[in-house]
Amino acid sequence: MNEKSNESSEFDLFVTEFPKQNFGIVDYLQGRVHFALLDQMKLMSTSGMTKMQIKETIISTVTEIIDNFESKNESKGS
Repeated sequence: MNEKSNESSEFDLFVTEFPKQNFGIVDYLQGRVHFALLDQMKLMSTSGMTKMQIKETIISTVTEIIDNFESKNESKGS
């Protein structure tokens, strides 16, 4: 049980909540991505990664996500 409370406090340390009010959907989604990237970079930096390693890792991950994205329109046409 103590392990879960440690895990929760670790999440609180690295996860920033994006406010939901007074934002359009595009701004809200962009804000969530922005905060998630900042949180990930903070965790990576704390774990000892260099700025260049962080950049390469994130760019690689984002590229993979985009390359594997298939919109509903594309999947209907297949």
